[in-house]
Amino acid sequence: MEDVSRYYALLKDPARRKIIEILGSQEKIGFKELREALGLGVGTVYYHLDMLSEFLEQDKQRKYRLNAKGQMLYRFLKDGSMPASLGISETLSHRAAKGLFLSPLFAQTIKPLRLLPVSLAILLLGAYGTSIARLEPALFFYFEYSTRSPLSIMTLFVFNWIGLFLFIEALTYALFKRVGNELQLFTCVGLAALPLAIFPYIYVAVPVALEGFNLYYVEIEMIRQVILIILQIWSLLLVSAAACYGKGLRLDKGIIISLTAMYLNIAALFMLGKFT
Repeated sequence: MEDVSRYYALLKDPARRKIIEILGSQEKIGFKELREALGLGVGTVYYHLDMLSEFLEQDKQRKYRLNAKGQMLYRFLKDGSMPASLGISETLSHRAAKGLFLSPLFAQTIKPLRLLPVSLAILLLGAYGTSIARLEPALFFYFEYSTRSPLSIMTLFVFNWIGLFLFIEALTYALFKRVGNELQLFTCVGLAALPLAIFPYIYVAVPVALEGFNLYYVEIEMIRQVILIILQIWSLLLVSAAACYGKGLRLDKGIIISLTAMYLNIAALFMLGKFT
């Protein structure tokens, strides 16, 4: 076996093991039948199929089946050399990554209506925060001393993230031909807004919290900017996760989506003269 440890890691997920077992026993199966057999959402099934892409192929009817490497993986799973429980200990770094990407939370969006209220609440939280802080939201960025009315600021914050949802929907179709699962994607995008939704409250709280340190205004602004950069990076990672869970993409593809959104955000702000 060319890389036993890699196969162990790949098959640690029970859904991926089940996909290999189904295809190994049935030879080929359509997406709808596979999804019903797994009992998972569209995006989640696409995600696992993407993770197993080098072991699968599709026939002319677009039914999935194992290729030669997939057959080897199936034999590896079936011959008894791999325990059914796959008792591989989860490393601290892996647990940290799951926490950073809010993986347990995003995993629950398989039934998006459960977390849709939470997603909407995050958007409203961010919208209200930007209005009281008088910050003008521009998706991943904020600009001080907005001259807009509080209602306009709140509306702009919400529409920025709705626009991001539509952008991800369009780009994943253009690049990866992924369609459907819109409600789960929208719920995930709302969750990804969390870091930037809480920034306006931090922005207001920083001068109060540091009042006794006799800092200059420039120093307070620098602290605010450092916090914003940290939250921007976190939000960028969460947008990647949103694309993964909402559209069933591998993380590397999700990162392409989020970085493209960030670059276009920066380009638009340059064209509007926001960074001059």
